[in-house]
Amino acid sequence: MSELSHYRNIGIFAHVDAGKTTTTERILKLTGKIHKTGEVHDGESTTDFMEQEAERGITIQSAATTCFWKDHRFNIIDTPGHVDFTVEVYRSLKVLDGGVGVFCGSGGVEPQSETNWRYANDSEVARVIFVNKLDRMGADFYRVVKQIKTVLGANPLVMTLPIGIEDDFVGVVDILEQKAYIWDDTGLPENFEVTDVPADMVDKVAEYREQLIETAVEQDDDLMMAYMDGEEPSIADLKRCIRKGTIALDFFPTLCGSAFKNKGVQNVLDAVVDYLPSPTEVEPQELADEETGEPTGEVALVSVDEPFRALAFKIMDDRFGALTFIRIYSGKLNKGDTILNSFTGKTERVGRMVEMHANDRTELTSAQAGDILAIVGMKAVKTGHTLCDPKHPCTLEPMIFPEPVISIAVSPKDKGSVEKMGIAIGKMVAEDPTFQVETDEDSGETILKGMGELHLDIKVDILKRTYGVELEVGQPQVAYRETITQPVEDSYTHKKQSGGSGQFGKIDYRIRPGEPGSGFVFKSVVVGGNVPKEFFPAIEKGFKSMMDHGVLAGFPVLDVEIELYDGGFHAVDSSAVAFEIAAKGAFRQSIPKAGAQLIEPIMKVDVFTPDDHVGDVIGDLNRRRGMIKDQEAGVTGVRIKADVPLSEMFGYIGSLRTMTSGRGQFSMEFSHYMPCPMNVAEKVIAETKERNAKK
Repeated sequence: MSELSHYRNIGIFAHVDAGKTTTTERILKLTGKIHKTGEVHDGESTTDFMEQEAERGITIQSAATTCFWKDHRFNIIDTPGHVDFTVEVYRSLKVLDGGVGVFCGSGGVEPQSETNWRYANDSEVARVIFVNKLDRMGADFYRVVKQIKTVLGANPLVMTLPIGIEDDFVGVVDILEQKAYIWDDTGLPENFEVTDVPADMVDKVAEYREQLIETAVEQDDDLMMAYMDGEEPSIADLKRCIRKGTIALDFFPTLCGSAFKNKGVQNVLDAVVDYLPSPTEVEPQELADEETGEPTGEVALVSVDEPFRALAFKIMDDRFGALTFIRIYSGKLNKGDTILNSFTGKTERVGRMVEMHANDRTELTSAQAGDILAIVGMKAVKTGHTLCDPKHPCTLEPMIFPEPVISIAVSPKDKGSVEKMGIAIGKMVAEDPTFQVETDEDSGETILKGMGELHLDIKVDILKRTYGVELEVGQPQVAYRETITQPVEDSYTHKKQSGGSGQFGKIDYRIRPGEPGSGFVFKSVVVGGNVPKEFFPAIEKGFKSMMDHGVLAGFPVLDVEIELYDGGFHAVDSSAVAFEIAAKGAFRQSIPKAGAQLIEPIMKVDVFTPDDHVGDVIGDLNRRRGMIKDQEAGVTGVRIKADVPLSEMFGYIGSLRTMTSGRGQFSMEFSHYMPCPMNVAEKVIAETKERNAKK
């Protein structure tokens, strides 16, 4: 077990195509080889690397790989770039202590990197920045640094400068050490020499070095005073300050290179060791109350001596069986231990524990605070569950996943696929918490729900290719909801007399529109004993059970607040059941009076288009009932931000490509619900009723 201060749990995140996987591969190559042989023989590394690559095409996508660099142990988590899968980024950030943000040297800061950066800010994760692909046409390191300031509002601390650009990119200057690292043309990462700074860069390096020192010494008053008196701090002192500022998120050390050409990756690994936090240097995870999920104010201290606490953050199915990836926050875990899943209340015995290495798996007998590993064959564990010591039950702050906004109906093409589909879907739902499945009871169809068209396309593709299930796929359906627009005060009495004891419950209540996003809120302000307290839960249950089916078209109802203020009961005939039935009747009676209204999901759409097609794209978004929020000109085109109803965005990628001769790109994510215009609502209600009638 290595010392906790030598651990680095990091993630690599970036926009699609900024070179994330290549960067991860290069890191594994550099560290994996060093870990194995201790030296690299010429030419040997590339060949055997490719064979492993072939077998390991998937491990690089795995949730975590462990590798070593300069006596430090890196647990690297790969994150996808595409927006339909930002949940992956979100859940990875949850268990990471630091990250490497990769930006493309020519594309710069793209929409996706913005979303991921925002998630990382929310999770307060320290990062170093790697500006990649400086060998590409149109690459410009200084422009990307400027975008990081303007678009992300972040403070990049430039640590290395590129020597040459595009085809002439040969290496980097380390500003702190004032040394140039220059690689030869073999493309091997270890073939570099350290020389003096090229003569034509001396002034630029001096200018950036001054900025670097000035920013760093702000972290230490004594050094700052000495620096003002003309005394330059030592490199060790500067590194200490940069580390402190990075962990405090005051700035982000920024490096440059080309992962593909193996230039500059070592400097990134050194920066991870020097500046990113170890597990003990980040704020510990909060513990939550098991009933309410509210923070209790206690934390899971990162220490081996505390009780065992871990978070399951990813479930993966591969040829070795079901893997549950966990991050251990405190305590130790040994093979054969019995641990409690505080969500299900069930205990499980830990059979096999494995750690992913750059190119194989190692069986573990024990693990400790700070480790990221996988347990094989856990039963009822899902993403976001807390695993803990049965003697010290606790719940770590849970993960919150967005609700799906789009659904499609699927049915297997032949009888043989029915069972296969059931098993496959079960595995897929366990792996991805934003992918949900339900069976339509009336029609028997299977409904898949997800975060966007692409998300569902990929799920259907996995079913076909990985599991061999051929499907008939229906039209995508939007997750409409219903709500109310005006308050209503009403009364409802349920009474039934049929010999013997009867049923009686009377409630007086107010129903009013809730705050957007509040869901269902029930409160009671009954004074005196007109409705005994023990019946409140039954009344709440009755109202709540009706929220799933609205009065307009049967869609779930959102954002309703119900206040019980009076009522009446009968000493003999009143029961919980009677009051529950009264609440259901009350809902049916009063919601139509409260101005029921259909609401639809609005997506935050981010479109990138070349200059000459801006007018077409904006006109098209307006036709789709979009609200243009913002447009900004970039180097290679214009980015348009808009809010557009999801129902109008089906097949958008096709139209966008046609309008922009194939050069447009877009991403979208769910933003909020908004009322449907009257004509749209009428059409949706009519279609839904017709569909239900057919069933």
